[in-house]
Order: sequence, then C-alpha cells, then structure tokens
Amino acid sequence: MKVIDRTPLQDPQGNISLIARVQGTLTYGLNWYSELEAQKKIIAQLDRMLDKGFVLIRNFNLPDSEIFIPIILIGPGSFNVIFVTPVKGHYEVKGVEWNMLNDKGEATPAKRNPIDLLVKLTRAVQKYLQIHKINVSVPIEPVLIASDPGANIDSLQPAVRVVRSDAVKPFASTLNAASPILRAEQALALADLIIEPQPREEKNPTAPPQAERPLSRAQAIFKASEGTNQAPALQSLPKASPAKQAPPPTPRKRAGLSVSQMLILAAMGLLGCCIIVGATYFLFLS
Repeated sequence: MKVIDRTPLQDPQGNISLIARVQGTLTYGLNWYSELEAQKKIIAQLDRMLDKGFVLIRNFNLPDSEIFIPIILIGPGSFNVIFVTPVKGHYEVKGVEWNMLNDKGEATPAKRNPIDLLVKLTRAVQKYLQIHKINVSVPIEPVLIASDPGANIDSLQPAVRVVRSDAVKPFASTLNAASPILRAEQALALADLIIEPQPREEKNPTAPPQAERPLSRAQAIFKASEGTNQAPALQSLPKASPAKQAPPPTPRKRAGLSVSQMLILAAMGLLGCCIIVGATYFLFLS
C-alpha cells in the first residue's frame, strides 16, 4: 500500500515535536494529536493486511479551505473516506447520532460526534471531486474505525460503516475481495489527480459579478450538511471581467439662497439682537 502523508507540523520522518504538538493542539483542537496517533495504528494494520494496488492519502487539506480529510483510501474496487477515533467506553450509533451509554444503559449525546463529522467530510470530498470533474467509478463509503479495544460500539442503522478495533482485519478482507475496477497505476493516478487536480476552465468570463456575496469555501462545503439538494460549490464563483464603467453623472449645482431670503434672515438676526439688548437693559434698571 502506498501512503501519501500530508499531515501538517511533522518532520520528514513523520515525528511531531513537543512544540509542534502544542502548536497543532492550539490550531486544530484538543483531539488532534490523539487522533493522529490512532491513525498511525490503523494505517500500520491496513498496510499489512491490504493487497497491492491500494493508495492511502492521509490528512489531505482541501485546497483553499480549512478542511482536512483524515484518510482517503483508494483500492482497485473501493473508495473510502475513513475517520479513526481513539475513544474508549460504551457508545451507540443510531443514524448520525453518537451517544454514550452509562452503566445503567442510559444514552446521552456525546460532546463530539464523529459520525456527523464523517458524513460532512464525505460530502466535502464528493463536492470536491464533482467540482474538479474527477470521475470515481465506485461508490464513496464513509468508514469510522475505533482504534482502541476499549471502545464498545452498538450500531443501529448507522449512517456510516462502523469498524471496531477487532474488526479491522475483516474490513481489510472485504476491500481485498471487492471486484477490481482500477489497476494499481490507475489508483495511483487517481490519488495524484485528487491532490493536484487539473485547473478548471472558467465559464462566462465576461459575465458581470453576482450581486449576492459568495459564500466562503468552508461555508459552502458544510452547507451541504443541511440536507438541501442545492448545496453551493466548494470554490467561490469564477472571477468575471469588470464591466465597462459608465460615465460619471454630471454634478448638480447646489441650490443657494436667493436675495430675498438673505434679507429676511438679516432682518430676523437684527430683530433678535434688539430683543437681547432691550432685555439686558431692562434687567440692569431693575
């Protein structure tokens, strides 16, 4: 299996220093480093179990966005978006719900929902492939893998495929047994195309810019999570050439006061001064 590692803040040997660990935690969150370690564990297992022809892209940052796809696994007959979680304890999955179970079997929603996150990441990948016209001939399947044996997960019609730590080998066997559609060189070419897609051709370059402000790339991706079929594109609209500027309007002359209006204002001012002087004189006599 070929691994293309795009993990940020690591050295060429794949190690992360203490300073880089602190920086990554401040930038990407408290779960960042523990999830990286969980990824290493699962990737090492998949590397031993999968046949030749598989390509794994790790922590790929979608261009012009802050979205990282943890693992994209491309095989001869499969395409998986994988999220590895290091959680421990008893959990249940219902659709996109991710609940913790206590000793009494009572379920409470967990603070962090990896199922919902994985669904959104998969939609982001699908939108990214659609924008860059990258054809994937197999369905894209989201997979959640628990790396810790202490994670007990009950699944009831989950929105993603859930694989516990003791089921990684059967999962790899399923991928190996999938009907091959791509050859090894084709899978590698597909991975290279995902990392460095061909530039898109702009459509209607002379069209005037839209009056409505376009969404940011990250907002456009996660807009898809609202369940609408009219999700905006991952990238903002292409820039349009500026339209010809219209000649500036002829400046209008400011309307000034007429002579009669100025005389009336002067008379009112003089009358006001007389009243003030008379009132002052009267006060002094009093």
